[in-house]
Amino acid sequence: MLKKDLVMPKSNMIKKLREMQETNSSLLATNFYNYETLRGIMKAASQLNQPIILQLTKSSIDYMGLSVAVNLAKSSLEEYQVEGWLHLDHSVSYDLVHECLDAGFDSVMIDASEKPFEENMDITRKVVELAANYGANVEAELGYIAKLGQSKEKTGFTDPAEAKYFVEQTGINSLAVAIGSAHGFYTQEPNLDIQRLSEIRAATHIPLVLHGGSGIPGSSLKEAIKNGICKINLATEIKNIFMQTLKTSMAMNEDIDLRNVFPSAIHAVSRLVEEKLEIVKS
Repeated sequence: MLKKDLVMPKSNMIKKLREMQETNSSLLATNFYNYETLRGIMKAASQLNQPIILQLTKSSIDYMGLSVAVNLAKSSLEEYQVEGWLHLDHSVSYDLVHECLDAGFDSVMIDASEKPFEENMDITRKVVELAANYGANVEAELGYIAKLGQSKEKTGFTDPAEAKYFVEQTGINSLAVAIGSAHGFYTQEPNLDIQRLSEIRAATHIPLVLHGGSGIPGSSLKEAIKNGICKINLATEIKNIFMQTLKTSMAMNEDIDLRNVFPSAIHAVSRLVEEKLEIVKS
């Protein structure tokens, strides 16, 4: 049910993440890929009356078009009366960051983590200077967090001392840390380095971000939140449950009306996001 009579005040995302930091809480950040996945996410956030971060990558922006994707996100937040923000996930391009800020994004991530340390700092500092004109949150990444197709055997955890220097030199608002998570599916249960996370938290004093939230047990997520994680990214599980449900539904009937076929997959996304929101809010 939509709560159209409820006015949800929206705070600046920088301030919201600081609030999460002060209360040992976290926001769930969910990637969406089309109208259907977005609707599933919004129904869950509305049902539980929980704030949500909606994330777009360059691939999703290329697929939907920037203005369409932004309008979908903003109109959905308004329709469902959910406090939420739009975030650019894993941009390696300063120009794309600029485009997204002009389009109304509340937050951007510049990911130069695969570049040399000094180069990572340089481009991140430029994005921070740019984003200040928009009052937007800037997230960066330090350390090795395996992306899709990259080896999960390789390690390169975030060093607390490097993180402290990086934060001081760039002025970022939030930092994605490498503590044992990875993007995509895990071949075995991930073992998060909570001690390292605690040390990074003490050294940096800014909200920390956990990428690769898909497949991490709820108990591990809660422990990470207690030790400084203020934003948890969820992407792979959303794509997977949507497509698996859709494949099952299509295999069971020959209906060509997508309006009859998609709802089961939308509902599956909603159930997943509700489960994650319950973990985060607890």
